[in-house]
Amino acid sequence: MTFLVDANFFIEAHRVTYPFDVIPSFWSTIVQLAQKGEICSIDKVKSEIYRHEDDLKEWCEENLPENFFKDSAPTIKTYAHIAAWATSNSNQYRSSAIAVFLDAERADAWLVSYAIENSMTVVTQEVSAPESRKNIKLPDACLGQNVPFNNTVQMLRALNVQI
Repeated sequence: MTFLVDANFFIEAHRVTYPFDVIPSFWSTIVQLAQKGEICSIDKVKSEIYRHEDDLKEWCEENLPENFFKDSAPTIKTYAHIAAWATSNSNQYRSSAIAVFLDAERADAWLVSYAIENSMTVVTQEVSAPESRKNIKLPDACLGQNVPFNNTVQMLRALNVQI
C-alpha cells in the first residue's frame, strides 16, 4: 500500500509534533519510506510547502527523492468528478468553501483525484467536520469519494513503523 501525504503531514510534523531537532528519527524514517516508495505526494503539495523559505522546504529539497512529488495533471478527469461532487453539495457548503476547495493551486481536491486514480490512502492531519459549512475538509472529501485516509500515526502503524 502506498500513502499519499498532504502538506500538513509535513508542516505539523515540522512545527509541532516531530521537530527536526527533537525527533530526528521521524525524519530519517520519512526518508526511508519515501525511498522505498511507500509514501509520496503531488506537485500541488510541493507548491504549498515550497512557497515558504524555511527549514522544511530546505529539508524536502535535500532529503526527498526527486520523484517524490508526482504530477497531478493526468488526473484532470477525476478532478472534474471531484469538482462536480463539491458543487453538488452547495446545499451544505458555502460557495466560498467550494471555491477554496476547488482552487486549482490548492492540493486537497487534487489529492483525492490522485488517490482515486492510483488506489492510495491519503494521509492528513485534518479532522473530519461533516457539519461544516465554511470548509470542505480533506477527510470529508475522501469520505464523499470512498477514498481511505489516515493521520500520521495511523499510517505509521499500518506500515509497522516504530520511531
